[in-house]
Amino acid sequence: MADAMEMMILSILAPQLHCEWRLPSWQVALLTSVVFVGMMCSSTLWGNISDQYGRKTGLKISVFWTLYYGILSGFAPVYSWILVLRGLVGFGIGGVPQSVTLYAEFLPMKARAKCILLIEVFWAIGTVFEVLLAVFVMPTLGWRWLLILSAVPLLLFTILCFWLPESARYDVLSGNQEKAIATLKRIAAENGAPMPLGKLIISRQEDRGKMRDLFTPQFRWTTLLLWFIWFSNAFSYYGLVLLTTELFQAGDVCSISSRRKAVKAKCSLACEYLTEEDYTDLLWTTLSEFPGVLVTLWIIDRIGRKKTMALSFFVFSFCSLLLFLCVGRNVLTVLLFIARAFISGGFQAAYVYTPEVYPTATRALGLGTCSGMARVGALITPFIAQVMLESSVYLTLVVYSGCCLLAALASCFLPIETKGRGLQESSHREWGQEMVGRGSHNMGVTRSNSGSQE
Repeated sequence: MADAMEMMILSILAPQLHCEWRLPSWQVALLTSVVFVGMMCSSTLWGNISDQYGRKTGLKISVFWTLYYGILSGFAPVYSWILVLRGLVGFGIGGVPQSVTLYAEFLPMKARAKCILLIEVFWAIGTVFEVLLAVFVMPTLGWRWLLILSAVPLLLFTILCFWLPESARYDVLSGNQEKAIATLKRIAAENGAPMPLGKLIISRQEDRGKMRDLFTPQFRWTTLLLWFIWFSNAFSYYGLVLLTTELFQAGDVCSISSRRKAVKAKCSLACEYLTEEDYTDLLWTTLSEFPGVLVTLWIIDRIGRKKTMALSFFVFSFCSLLLFLCVGRNVLTVLLFIARAFISGGFQAAYVYTPEVYPTATRALGLGTCSGMARVGALITPFIAQVMLESSVYLTLVVYSGCCLLAALASCFLPIETKGRGLQESSHREWGQEMVGRGSHNMGVTRSNSGSQE
């Protein structure tokens, strides 16, 4: 939720500072880009810290970092200061996806996809909450208070994180058997269930969080394909967000093309404050994320992770091509909503698949590097959705549609389908181990060659 709020605030803060500080367009764009640069630079670092020193440790440091610089942003006296501070906020946000790593390692196999998708609902809630907060705060208190109040979810987390347990899977892998057992006993007590009989087997692995482990023969192809999938997800998702405003203002693609021919010279310092109607449009656009969660939730355990991602990319690509038609505003709205629902659903499916496919020793690093590639896509997309759009709206749509078609193919070519499989503990063991059964007398798990449980 905090991650979404810090992202959504960029679309609200940019026009406000453009007017208040009389910033040229390139400085406004840089304010958004610097956040993504910070996230791109730090995603792998936070993943490495989480694999080396613990999921809870990495998450706590990144949240404290984001909270501190998020609040400081509200006191920025000049443009250069807010540019630096928002870059540092982006650096901290790069560690927020590690919450998914920690959460996934607590979830049983049958409920993992459903629970990770449901936690992604809070991304959608965060975007909606940020728009509503802006409606009430911006006209009265201004953008500084909006920046400060947007850090409230992070403040709540810093208070509540003292009750947050460390991953028992991580503790086992790092050799902290007593700590892992204490966590398992706490889970059993809170659920009113008995501890499973048997002995906890230690599978200690000192060599954790190493980049080379992502490129072993077992994971090399998966890593490269996932990097492209995450890149395409962010590239298309943020591209659609930027395109939506342009398309709504013009009415349809044909109107944009004709308007480009008749465009008049415009001062780069000319500005318009966001109106109530603008906030309403932002709110309606963000609400399209909820259907995306529901559709993904319904299909991900039916058809599998790979096919869900492929379907999401294909539907987005198809809707992008349909925008070539000179449709009315109502049909345009429907197409944009369907496209955004499915591309956000594809993003959520990637968040389910990525922690499942990597072993505990490199899970956080794997997710971190994928998140870093997503930020590269987010960095590039403004140049397509805004700069290229000035030259050719049709070429812009072809780029997004083509990218997603390739991503759909990449999803199909992923070597491992994680549906119905357990999490791998150590990179030195067979894929797909997970403790099964409660109260069974034998804690051993027989592993088949395919990695499924028997």
